[in-house]
Amino acid sequence: MPNVVLVTGGSGLVGQAIKHVIETEPAGSPFAKQQGETWVFATSKDADLKDPASTQKLFEKYKPTHVIHLAAHVGGLFANQAANLTFMRDNILMNDNVLHTSYAQGVTKVISCLSTCVFPDKVAYPLDESKIHLGPPHNSNFGYSHAKRLVDVQNHAYVDAFQRNGEKGRLFTAAIPTNVFGPHDNFDLQQAHVIPALIHKCYLAQKDGAQFVLRGTGTPLRQFIYSRDLAKLFVWMLRAYDSVEPLILSVGEEDEVPIAQVAGGIVKTMGFGGEYRFDMDENANGQFRKPASNAKLTGQLKAAGVDFKFTPFDDALSETVTWFLQNYDSARTGKGKQ
Repeated sequence: MPNVVLVTGGSGLVGQAIKHVIETEPAGSPFAKQQGETWVFATSKDADLKDPASTQKLFEKYKPTHVIHLAAHVGGLFANQAANLTFMRDNILMNDNVLHTSYAQGVTKVISCLSTCVFPDKVAYPLDESKIHLGPPHNSNFGYSHAKRLVDVQNHAYVDAFQRNGEKGRLFTAAIPTNVFGPHDNFDLQQAHVIPALIHKCYLAQKDGAQFVLRGTGTPLRQFIYSRDLAKLFVWMLRAYDSVEPLILSVGEEDEVPIAQVAGGIVKTMGFGGEYRFDMDENANGQFRKPASNAKLTGQLKAAGVDFKFTPFDDALSETVTWFLQNYDSARTGKGKQ
């Protein structure tokens, strides 16, 4: 069992969710902190993971036996389009330093967090783990996407090295979440994904007594996973997942949610009393749906006898809105950019 678990990107959305789960799950839960186990949530203040010496110093300080690698250079659509080279180099450096330092320091298991952007732009749906390398990713963020996709290649190379060296019990693998949301998300309107962006926009409309106007028609469907559910799945993977092949972490296709339902839930929880509407610009819709299969995940959980249930979407959304309202002053909102 793990002794020291190092979580990179520990102050972010998923890192904070893992910390919440570790601190609140009751004893006996498959997601609870175990006796004698130490968890370290490292941030960019602790180490510059783009620098090999800084990364090595972090590992020498905490001597992790297991690593959950969440740290990444991320940004919105326009940031990626303007700086694909920067996104590619920064993430390749971080990933390579974390993986190779883990390899050199004898870390037993590493789980890296990927993204559904690793999948090809042109591919048959639903997405599944076998389709990652069937074609190039979307051109808008090819730098970030290729850097993340390379982690899967690196994992296979390290596992091959473990096998050749006779190092049994060591594993490098990866998780691929769908659209994550929850407390501690990035609500900066210049960077936020759809749910935190809509929460922040609704808050500002409420504050200013303005209309809450949403782009598009509200009809596109998305699979959203609550960060605290995702956190439990990361802990489970750390304990029990034993394959180098990456694993999609997502609700099922049957749990896709229309954007209109997202907006309605935000309005209800926030008590927004003004007018809200979609501008009906179909060009703002993006893809109507891009479903991913969670069949492998549910099969693994069932085989392991793990009774796991996703938080109902409306409940998770309500908890996220409530957290934002209670923590607005300290939340990542890009206040100077509005």
